[in-house]
Order: sequence, then C-alpha cells, then structure tokens
Amino acid sequence: MANTLTPGTMVAEDQQFTLGIGGMSCASCVTRVEKALAAVPGITQANVNLATESVRVLAHSQLDMPVLQKAIEKAGYSLVQHELDLDVEGMTCASCVGRVERVLRKIPGVLDVSVNLATEAARVKTLDNVDVGSLIAAIDKAGYHAREKAADAGTVPVGRKGQHEGWAVILSALLSLPLVLPMLAEIGGRHMMLNGLLQLALATPVQFWFGARFYRAGWKALLARSGNMDLLVALGTSAAYGLSVFQLIGSMQGNGASAMPHLYFEASAVVISLVLLGKWLEARAKRQTTSAIHALQALRPDTARVRRDGQDTDVPLSLVKTGDIVLVRPGERIAVDGVITEGSSHVDESLITGESLAVAKQPGDKLTGGAINAEGLLLVRTTATGAETTLSRIIRMVEDAQSAKAPIQRLVDRVSAVFVPVVLVLALITFLGWWLVSGDAQQGIINAVAVLVIACPCALGLATPATIMAGTGVAARYGILIKDAEALELAHSLDTVVFDKTGTLTQGRPVLQGMESVTLDRQRALQLMLSIQLGSEHPLARAIVEAAQLQGVQAMPASQVTALPGRGLSAVVDGLDLRLGSARLMQELDMDQAALLQQAARMEAQGNTVSWLASVAPIRQVLAVVAFGDEIKPAAHVAIDRLHALHIRTVMLTGDNQGSATLVGDALGIGQVFAGMLPADKTAKIVELKAEGRKVAMVGDGINDAPALAAAHVGIAMATGTDVAMQAAGITLMRGDPTLVADAIDISRRTYNKIRQNLFWAFIYNLVGIPLAAFGLLNPMIAGAAMAFSSVSVISNALLLRRWKPKA
Repeated sequence: MANTLTPGTMVAEDQQFTLGIGGMSCASCVTRVEKALAAVPGITQANVNLATESVRVLAHSQLDMPVLQKAIEKAGYSLVQHELDLDVEGMTCASCVGRVERVLRKIPGVLDVSVNLATEAARVKTLDNVDVGSLIAAIDKAGYHAREKAADAGTVPVGRKGQHEGWAVILSALLSLPLVLPMLAEIGGRHMMLNGLLQLALATPVQFWFGARFYRAGWKALLARSGNMDLLVALGTSAAYGLSVFQLIGSMQGNGASAMPHLYFEASAVVISLVLLGKWLEARAKRQTTSAIHALQALRPDTARVRRDGQDTDVPLSLVKTGDIVLVRPGERIAVDGVITEGSSHVDESLITGESLAVAKQPGDKLTGGAINAEGLLLVRTTATGAETTLSRIIRMVEDAQSAKAPIQRLVDRVSAVFVPVVLVLALITFLGWWLVSGDAQQGIINAVAVLVIACPCALGLATPATIMAGTGVAARYGILIKDAEALELAHSLDTVVFDKTGTLTQGRPVLQGMESVTLDRQRALQLMLSIQLGSEHPLARAIVEAAQLQGVQAMPASQVTALPGRGLSAVVDGLDLRLGSARLMQELDMDQAALLQQAARMEAQGNTVSWLASVAPIRQVLAVVAFGDEIKPAAHVAIDRLHALHIRTVMLTGDNQGSATLVGDALGIGQVFAGMLPADKTAKIVELKAEGRKVAMVGDGINDAPALAAAHVGIAMATGTDVAMQAAGITLMRGDPTLVADAIDISRRTYNKIRQNLFWAFIYNLVGIPLAAFGLLNPMIAGAAMAFSSVSVISNALLLRRWKPKA
C-alpha cells in the first residue's frame, strides 16, 4: 500500500511509500537518488520515476523519516513539500493552539505545523499526496472547525459576528448588574439582597445562554482528553452557580426565605460577563494587529482600463494579461506591475516602499501595482499580474512573517501543554485544603472557583504572535519587509553588519570615467566591450552601453558569451576570443598586465572600479583598461553613523579593487574593508565572523551576494537589486536606502523587548494570581475581571509598536 511518512515515525516491515523528489533533471539524477536511498539502513528497494519526479520506497525494517530525508538532501535533491494555510475557528488560548498542532503532527506526511492564535490560522508543511481533507477532519475531531484558506484571502474584518458578540456582552452585563448592585450597597453600609428566585432568574440565562460557548468548547476539549480556557471558565462558574442553587433549595426547604444564606449567583454571572467583554475587546485588538495586511490589500484595484484593438475597456483585474497596455489616469491607483510606454508623471509609492515623496516617472521606468499616479496620463505595458506582482509578494511575505513562530515561543508551547491540567489540580487542592483545614467546604469551593477563573492561558498564547504581527506590520508600512519571525528575533542581537558596496552603499549606476589601451583606439575598445556586455544587466555593463550610445558606437555580433561569476565575461567578437573582467581574472589567465599596470593603479587610487579587456586567441595580450566611477549614496553616511551609535561594528565586502574599496570605506568610516572578494570569499568571511562569536547581518543587492546573505544570521536585501538576493534574505528593504538597516534593527529590538514584556507579565500574572486565589485573597469576580483583561493588556502593549517610526 502506497503511503507517506511523517517525521520520527518508524516504518513497519515491508511497507511501500511514495515520495515526491525535487531537483531531478536526467537519468543520472535517478541513479544518484536510488544509490543514496539504497544506502539508508532499512530500505530494501527504491524505484525512482523521472517522469513523475517521485520515488517508491520499500522498507524492510524500521526506518526513521529524518534519516531518509537527510539522505535525499545529501545527494543534492529535496523532498517535495507543500504549504497549506487553514483557518481554524474555536481556539481560545495557548492550550488550544497546542492541541491543534498535536493532532496535525500525528497525520502521516505532515512535516511541520505552526498555529497562530492571533490570526486563528494554521500553516502546515506536508509531503506530497497529503489530502487537505484529512487535516480538516483531524481539526474538526479535536473540537474545532477548519477550512482551507483561499489563495488570495486575507484576514477578514469582523462583521455581523462581531456585532453579535457586542450585543451579547451588553445583554449579559444588563442581567448581571442587578446582582452586583446590592453588594455595592452593602459595602456602603446598607444591607440589601435580592430575592433568591430573582437572582436565579437573572443568573440562569447568563450562565447557560450567554455562557453556552464555554460549555461547548469545554466539552469538546474533554472529548479530546485535553483542556482549555473555556473548560476552566465553565467549571468555575458552574461551581459557583451550582453552590448557589443548592443553598437556595436548602433555604426554601428549611427555614424559608428569611434565613436565606449568601448566594454566589453574582459571581458566576459577572465572571461570564467579564470574560465575554474581555474576548470581545481582545477580538477588536487582534483586528488592529492585522491592519498592515488590510492596508496592503486595499491597494489592489478591482478593475483596470486596458487598450485592446484601439479600444479602451474597463475589465476585471483577473482578466488582465502580461503584455496588455493599461491606461492609468491622474489620481488613479496603478493596477499592475509594468513599464511606462507613454507619458510622464509623479507616482506616490509610500504605502509600498515607505518613501514619503512622490517619485518622477517617465517612459522606460518601472511601475509597481498599488502606487498612485499623480498628474499625468500613463500607458503601461503589463509585466506581472495577480500573485506575481510586487504587491502580492509583499503581502505574502508579511503574512508569512505573521504566521510563523519565533524561537522564543517554544517555551510558551511547553508551558501551555500542561497549563490547564496543572490549574485543575491546583483548584482541587485548594478546595480540599480549605475543607480539611477550616471545615468550610463552601469557602473552599469559592476559592477553587477563583483559582479556575484567574488562570489565563490566553495571555501566554497571544504574547508572542500579537507582538510579531504588530512589529512586522508597522515595519512593512515603512518599507521594511521581514520574511520570518526568526529573522525578526535574531536581528535584535546583531553586533556586526557587513555591507556590499556597489548598489548598496553606492548608487549602483557607475559611469565610464576613463580608458587606456595598448594597441586599440578608444572607439574600437569601446565597441568590443559593448559587444560583450550588450545583453548584461550588470551596472558596469549599463555604463558601457550608455557611453557607447553617447559616442554613437554600434555593437558587433558576439558569440559564446559566458558569465564568469565574480570575475567578468568571455565572448568571441570579430574573430577575437575576449575576456572582460577584474584584475583577478587577468592574473588567473596569466596575462601580462605590465603595459597598463601603472595607468590602472592611478585609476584605482582615484577611487574608480577598474576592468580589463584582453584577448586570449588568436593573439594573447591585454588590450585596454577602463575605469568606472560610482557615487556614494548620500544616506550611506547617516546609515553607518547610526549603526555605530547602536554599538554595531561595520564591515564592507566587495569584488572591486582595493583602491576603490578603501576610498569608500574611509569616506564612510567603515571599520574593516575587504576588496577583490568573489561570492565564495564573501561567504567564507561571513562564516569566519560567525566563528568569532559575532551576530552577523549581511546587506546586499546582487546575485553574487546571495550566498553571503544566506550564510549570515540575518540576510538583508535591497529590493532595488535582484530577486535572487531577496529570496536568500530574511529581511527585504523596499527602497535602496541603507538607513533602513538601522531602522530594521531598531524595530527588531523594540519588538523583541515587547515580546519579553508580554511573556513576563503573562507568566507573573499567573504565578501571582493563582496563589492569591488559592489562599482566599481574591473574590471570583475580581479574578474573572483580571483574567478577562489580561489578554487585552497583552495585545494593547503589542499595539504600542504601531507608533514606531523610522528615525530618518
């Protein structure tokens, strides 16, 4: 029988498992995967199907899933995994989160689960062939309700449900108020008490109608052999209500209403009303933590005006295709990612990049969907629609960060797993202790009720996710996209920031400053370099193209054009086998640089980047040396100064020559500068810094920076660079402003401090409140109020992060 595996599960004898394999491209890949799996103890046969990109494994003895996964990854491939997002209704506290995660992890094929109480959502990583229906069924069986989240669905603001809960709070409070007023009068010196039957009539609908949600959720928890906040509330209020009913019946059968003892209907009714109020306020506060997502989603227009066959027509955004010409009138929001073909204007991109000033745009410039066109009519050729637009990717990144768990949450998960059982035991000990020591079973019940209702796993469950949502949301508002919670948590402890130079600290738009040649005239050398670089997107290539256009130089056909990572390019042009690149490339080719070495040194001393042009066949000689100048970004000085003010060490790694690197480093006051670095050298330097015990961030924007970004504790990519760099980084800066690096560290530190504050108060609240209740120092109503507002206070503290603004 074909099946899937789950981590840590031991496979029984003679069972078959089908797994998806990623990265295979040919028959040799099939052989490598089969050899790798054959070496795993317990696997007797592994048949790989290249067409379906899967492997059928026959296990003869016990087999652990992580061992199999590691073998596949060691061979250079990966298990095909899927991510599913589920909306989960009915969770009320950290114990619920733990239970949902446990039931999902038991399903074969589930690799990882992250449940977020604040968003009421679960993100599930699975192997191939895992049915989403089995995940939903498991959650439903555990006492909750789940459904698959639509691909374009965000967090939906509460509508009628929120209004219904608000009315429930009001009506419950109106019924509870007459029960409390006599107590307030008694405190004022006047003895008043409502008739017992009237108290019963007021308390009963509160207990069993408005409090029904606690019974339903608590009963489901019991059926699942678990516990949650609802169970504690249901047990506590039922005990107070039941004791009051028992005493009321006894007084009516005995001495009559004149000898009526004190009843506790007000305690049960008020606790339920306060908890309902707390949950309503909590829901309102949680919606505010998702305001960043709502703001981004609101940037998407529903329609676009498309020009087809000479006709302008408004069509739904989903029907716009790549290549369509979209018209954007003044004041309208841009519907798609694209390139301007006609018109010029200023564009407000503040909600996407955090840039407060409108940016001038003209034909050839790129536009991002969601930005606002100011004054000009624009014709835009569509380059991306739907999920592929920049705005959609931003929303996904923010949602990913808000759904992920920070490492600090692991402590909370361990505590919440045993929280409710421990509280139930403590409540039982409280009751038995008071009964046995004082002989007052009635007081024992009331104190046990206080223990049950003061205990609050909600605050523990909300402390971390609510803070992460608030922190990542406000960061996104100012152009700082934090991809995952781990990057957010690690960034607070950074003590070293490593910068790339070109495009990160400099403008990234170098211009041709000078050229020296041996046997060629300037026009001929420029023509050869243009022919090699014509299709390249490298900044130096753009500088050559711009210089050639100014001088009217035309390119010649080039063949065998090959990129030499970190070194340059090779190509055959006009019968010459050429190399264009760094001095390091010339040294590796053993080229004689003596004829131009002095000129190159002079260019480098002036702070220029130097490239060499050489022929390796049919003649072998250096042909020319060319200098490129690149201005330092004005904001770079401020960025470095701010990092130094935060006591963070700065380092620069660049593939440029030592002279250019030193000039930039000295101008900015960077602590250490390393020049002539290949991508592998940058990665090795990051690893070296980490080995020294430093917490390292790497800031870059190019493909050659991607390995170093991935190797650092936190990778920070400039969105003005390549997609590869952004994929490798944990944080993306939506505009090429290096001061955002210090801002990213600042919001990380503030967010982490809020997490610690919330966890401290959540733990202290329970550690102090439960003993006070057990020793009879807390009235159940006060305990209920404290429990109800504990989670509200945690979220409110997290929401203070929304006031954060970058210092720049």
